[in-house]
Order: sequence, then structure tokens, then C-alpha cells
Amino acid sequence: MVLGLLFLFLGMLFLFDPGLLAIGDILFLLGLTLTIGPSRTLRFFSRPDRLRGIVSFGGGIALVMLRWPMIGMVLQIYGIVYLFGQFFPIAANAARQVPGVGKFFDIPIVGKFIDSFSGSRGGSGSTSGIGGGVSSSFLPTSRIPPV
Repeated sequence: MVLGLLFLFLGMLFLFDPGLLAIGDILFLLGLTLTIGPSRTLRFFSRPDRLRGIVSFGGGIALVMLRWPMIGMVLQIYGIVYLFGQFFPIAANAARQVPGVGKFFDIPIVGKFIDSFSGSRGGSGSTSGIGGGVSSSFLPTSRIPPV
């Protein structure tokens, strides 16, 4: 997934090179699938409450493959924010604990921006707070074996 993000960054750095962006898209999706597994990836991208993000992300990938990189990347960024926006507060809370980096999140504008992602979206059942509305299927569970 990191390699895919690197290729996406390089593709944007080199004036939206469609080849690098296409490789980045493929590697990002492969990395996501290898990270959370094929069944969870399929469940993640087939939830009806995320249809707007799924269509914009997929349409953006299609436009990049069809050599319309700038419009495709705008759609992809919108789709990524819509799909993965609920995970931003979780990552921000983890980053707040890192020495040096945590001071960046103490800036009022940055804190308000990150906290704006933890709000509830209509009908998605998410709650505000530390969890940020993450479904319980993505949270680790601890199981204590019987003695």
C-alpha cells in the first residue's frame, strides 16, 4: 500500500503522468487487499452506504486508465476522503501520542480539521469520538482461552 501511495505521489509530482498514476492505483488496491484480506476488501467496497465514495474512487481509477489523469485524481481524492475519512481521526489520535509530531495536532486549525472527520454521516451509524465510527469488524478483539 505504501508503494502504491509512493507511485501516486510521483505521478502527481511528474505533472500527472498517467503511467505512474495507473501503477500507483493498482499497487494501492493490491496493498489494501493484502493488508486487510480479500473478503474484508470486498465487504468494504460493497457497502451501500459508501456508494458515493466507491463510484467516485472507481471512476477516478477508470479515468486515469483512460488517460484523463487530472480529473481522475480529483475523483479519486474525493472517493478516498469519503471512504477512508472515518479512519483519519484514529490515525490522528495515534499520531498525537508521538513526541514531536503531537505538537502539530495541538494547532487549533489542524485539530478542528481532524475533528471534523469524526462527525456522523447521515445513515451510516457512525458515532463521534475516539472510535470515529469504525465498524467492529475492523477492530482487534482479544480472546482469553478457557482454563
